[in-house]
This record gives sequence, C-alpha cells and structure tokens, in this order.
Amino acid sequence: MKNYITICCATLSLLTLISSSRPGTGRVAQAADSLQVRVVKDGLTMPWEILWGPDDYIWMTEKSGKISRLNPASGQTIQIGQVPDVKVTDYGGLMGMVLHPDFARQPYVFVVYTYQEGSRFLEKVVRYSYRQQQLSQPTILVSGITGNQDHNGSRLLISPDLKLFVTTGDGNRQNVAQKLDSLNGKLLRLNLDGTIPADNPFPNSPVWSLGHRNQQGLVLVDDKMYTAEHGPNTDDEVNLIRKGGNYGWPNVAGYCDENQRGEKDWCATHQGIEPLRSWTPTIGLCALDYYNKPLFPRWKNSLLATSLKASRLLQLQLDETGTKVIGVNEFLVNQYGRLRDLCISPTGNVYVATNNFGNDKIIELTAKGNP
Repeated sequence: MKNYITICCATLSLLTLISSSRPGTGRVAQAADSLQVRVVKDGLTMPWEILWGPDDYIWMTEKSGKISRLNPASGQTIQIGQVPDVKVTDYGGLMGMVLHPDFARQPYVFVVYTYQEGSRFLEKVVRYSYRQQQLSQPTILVSGITGNQDHNGSRLLISPDLKLFVTTGDGNRQNVAQKLDSLNGKLLRLNLDGTIPADNPFPNSPVWSLGHRNQQGLVLVDDKMYTAEHGPNTDDEVNLIRKGGNYGWPNVAGYCDENQRGEKDWCATHQGIEPLRSWTPTIGLCALDYYNKPLFPRWKNSLLATSLKASRLLQLQLDETGTKVIGVNEFLVNQYGRLRDLCISPTGNVYVATNNFGNDKIIELTAKGNP
C-alpha cells in the first residue's frame, strides 16, 4: 500500500507577509484543493533540476554533477552520467538541464554548470548525447560565463522553433546586468549548436533580455515566456519576458516605485519593464512550470513555483490573457523545507524536489483519492 499523507489544503495557514501586490495584480487566497503527498525518493544530495522525460521517468541533476533517471512509481534511480569538471560551491555546481524536444531521433541532453579555470570560477552550457542509457560526447556550446559562489542562474529551455534559452545570474557583480558585452544578468537565446540566431534583438549577441539579478525559473506557455528571479532583500519577481526587454536590475528592484532610488525616472528613460508579481520580504522564488491539467481543476491556467527561503509551493493563477497574476495559493507550507524544482507528468501529478543540503527528497502530489 502506498504511503500517502493527505493534506486538506483549506486548513493550510497563509503567511501574507511574503506577498507584495499592487492594485489589479490579485491577492493571496486560501486554497480549497486536497492533495495526496508521497515521498518518491529520499537520500538525495541537492537535486537541482527535475523534468519529465519521454520515457515517463523523471530526469534529474544533482549539484555534485550526477545525472540520473528516476522511476516515479518505484523510486529506483539509474545514474546515466557524471559531469567530470563540475565545480561545486555553496550555490554552484550542476544546475539546469533540458532534453531535445525530438528526443527519439535526436537524443541530446543539455546541461549548465559551474567549473574552474585557473583561479577563475566560470559557467558553461554543454550538450551530451544519450545512447545505451549513458551520456557521452560532451560538446561545449557556451563557456566563460562569469560565475560566483552565488547568483549563477541557471535554467534551460528549448522553444518549439528549436532555440535554446539560458538564464544567467549577475555573478554578484551588479552592474554587468546592464552591459550588453557581458553574458551575466541576462536571458540568452542560442541555436542548438551554440551559434547566435540572426533574429536576436541585439546584433551578433545571444542576449534576449537584460537587467536580471538571478533567474532560477523559466517556462514557456504558448508564445509567452515567464521567469522567476531572486531579489536582494526585497522584490523576488515573476516576469513576463519581452524580446529585447530591460528588467531594471540593479537600477530597479521590483516595481518602478521608489523615488529615492530614482526608479521611476530610470524606468521612464530606459523603458524598464515591471514584474507581474513581486514578494517582499523575499521568499527565494525558484522553479516555474505551467499547470493546465484536469487532475487539479483549480490549478488550471496557473504558474507553479517553488520557494527556497519560505519553504512552500505556490500556485499563481493567471488571467485569460496570461499577462496578469490574479491570485496566489500556497501548499506544503514549511513541511519539507526548501523546495528547489518541480515538474508535471502528462496525467497532472506534480513532483517537487527539496533542497535541504542533505537527505533531499522527490515528492509526488496527486489528487485525493487518485490511485
């Protein structure tokens, strides 16, 4: 018999201090769904990325450089690779991963991680081939991105037109987020061979958007791309990305609303783009995914996000246009510690990875009464 814990979410307490909203952006609301929660796997060491693979396994990175496939029914893991030159620090190591959309015919796995070159701490994107249940033939697509102990990003996404998107952090060097000659503090867009697409907004540059601090969430919903971004002490953000858009960092944190910092004037001069939602104090907003499955009807047309510092899963209800967050519900509040990533199965089950620096877990959320 499965070891389920049933959580009646109507009884979950809400900490309204983590939400900073403006008129028209919605309110924090109590959830009414009930969840069944099952620990699929424990004993992990800081999983960073989990994604649902075409084989109906969960594909997973761990910060130490390990790449594995996880059977979501049995919890069995199969290691398929180990990145040899990964450099692990407090917040560096093996991070994001994405699979080629046509994986059956093009079995490529893309990863991003930090490494060391002499005294320099750097970051790169590498493509592996997957054959006979092992990763091989690493091909470097981008390298030399400045890394740091913190603020490294980094999520990967492949769009339907086969472009690779990469989020980068500012590497704790704030001013570079506004400089087009730096890859830090940006959302990058590349061809799958690492070359620069001709239709990028800045000539001969992989930069798609700029002015970001530390983006650790990335999802594409139809033609709309959303990112989740860590703020300093204020203003974690969910952003709707525009081609060539400037999101303000370090001149602006969150909304363009602080006269003392000159945020309003800066945004007017530079056409700064405000977030869809911000959180003050910060909650360590991390992964993003899009939910539109019938298993949880109340979650349809929602972004799901994980929180590190505030230790919870958030449901961000979108309006019909996808341009506003009209409500926020919270789940797993302070129950499993820091939550790093999530993925969604074709049937609508949600899987969440913890990030507690030891004995981390993959948790399954399904509807109450679902077998």
